[in-house]
Amino acid sequence: MEGQANNFLEDIIEKHLEEGKYDSIQTRFPPEPNGYLHIGHAASICLNFGLAKKYGGKCNLRFDDTNPLAEETEYVESIQEDVKWLGFQWDQLFFTSDYFETLYGYAVDLIKKGLAYVDDLSAEEIAATKGNMEKPGVESPHRNRSIEENLQLFANMRAGKYQDGEKVLRAKIDMSHPNLLMRDPLLYRIKHAHHHRTGDKWCIYPMYDFAHGQSDSIEKVTHSICTLEFIHHRPLYDWLIDKLEIYPSHQYEFARRNLDYTVMSKRRLLQLVNEKHVSGWDDPRMPTVSGLRRRGYTPKSIRDFVASMGISKRENSVDMGLLESCLRNDLNKEALRRMAVLDPVKLIITNLPDGQNEMVSSENNPEKPETGDRKIPFGREVWIEREDFMEEPPKKYFRLGPDRVVRLKSAGIIRCTGFKKDEKGEIEEIYCELLTDEQVGEVKVKGTIHWVNVSTAKTAEIRLYDRLFTVADPAKQEGDFKEYINPDSLVTIHTAYIEPCLAEAQVGDSFQFLRKGYFCVDKDSSEKKLIFNRSVGLKDAWVNK
Repeated sequence: MEGQANNFLEDIIEKHLEEGKYDSIQTRFPPEPNGYLHIGHAASICLNFGLAKKYGGKCNLRFDDTNPLAEETEYVESIQEDVKWLGFQWDQLFFTSDYFETLYGYAVDLIKKGLAYVDDLSAEEIAATKGNMEKPGVESPHRNRSIEENLQLFANMRAGKYQDGEKVLRAKIDMSHPNLLMRDPLLYRIKHAHHHRTGDKWCIYPMYDFAHGQSDSIEKVTHSICTLEFIHHRPLYDWLIDKLEIYPSHQYEFARRNLDYTVMSKRRLLQLVNEKHVSGWDDPRMPTVSGLRRRGYTPKSIRDFVASMGISKRENSVDMGLLESCLRNDLNKEALRRMAVLDPVKLIITNLPDGQNEMVSSENNPEKPETGDRKIPFGREVWIEREDFMEEPPKKYFRLGPDRVVRLKSAGIIRCTGFKKDEKGEIEEIYCELLTDEQVGEVKVKGTIHWVNVSTAKTAEIRLYDRLFTVADPAKQEGDFKEYINPDSLVTIHTAYIEPCLAEAQVGDSFQFLRKGYFCVDKDSSEKKLIFNRSVGLKDAWVNK
């Protein structure tokens, strides 16, 4: 956001540019294509692309596709769509798999320098030899193989002569290093699996720690920005670049922001999808970018949310209300106003003729006068919200009740003259009269309600979405995090009445339904059936809950 003070990353970049360390900066956004992006990734996108834009640099999109068992082309495509939708365009598009041959050559170089070796220990055995903070690790019995033997064994690994897990390539660093990650970390493992881009060409794949820094170096990334959990990986990042004598990219860490009332782990999100607790990755209750987009979030609202969180070195949680507030602020300025009745009861204006409709004017958006007014049909019978009438209203109830007056939005002032109940005792019809100009001058009206004309109303399904979980941090609760799913996170109204002009709404269009909140057209809509998702209420109702 404009006017904000620099964050620590901006201070670092400005210092580097002033000192002439770099002529321009190069950043990158490097997701693994093993799932859909969520709001945490959106923060990283805004940061990396935003820094490049602010300082006249460039930002690449690079897919870290080194695990063929988890990655799919579907995720690659969705990630590209999300980045563009958020309002960013990468300078160049890369895949770590583009560098497989180069990375293999780097590994061979380390072996030739006596800095890497092929190990026969299993993953469990390697973990057992790592030691801990008080106890040094134990060297593998294969650590001192000759360079020639390691080169041959590594070539055999590439040729597919061994089974998964039979051998790995490890860096030869220090088994007593205070950073456990530096105790001969894995560089390559065997995976006989089909890769979404390289097919069956490779059966060995670089570990993240080996591919990450070297890919940055290949692309001449000046500021490699990661989240705080990678701070312990930085010594290995620097060690590999130093020993390989390649372009000295450098890693910087910032703290991630966790969002309340959801989960951000891809593993947990995948559970929600696979176990059908949600309809898919783009379910409007999910914290994924595609889910937020489907719910009605705008790119600007998400960018504003990220900017309002700021960048720091300390992790914390962010109230969901902040995200909702950013959307509310954006849609208040941009969304057209329309009327929709979600829980209808019929109101009959007895002093209007049967079958006659007149057109009344109502503003499209008071925040944008240039959007003008629209014409709405109004007649003898209208739908109003059931909650807008009470048989015995309390003192501060300013809506409709026996012998009470209320303003029908844009149509005039009515006085209740009676009502009728059905066999169950529910209000079935409400009778009112439309006041004349002379009568209006004699009354004080404190309430305004919305309505939809019965004879011209269209119908729609309304999906009322709420927070997916009932607790702020479900991942830290006792038991299975899914036990805390909010049973009321989706309430469906199968028949609501809407203004006739809404029949022309297109998928993704957003509106403010007067007095009800902000809604957008869902992708499940068809010519025969419109479906609206509630994006956010007019105010934060969760606090009261």
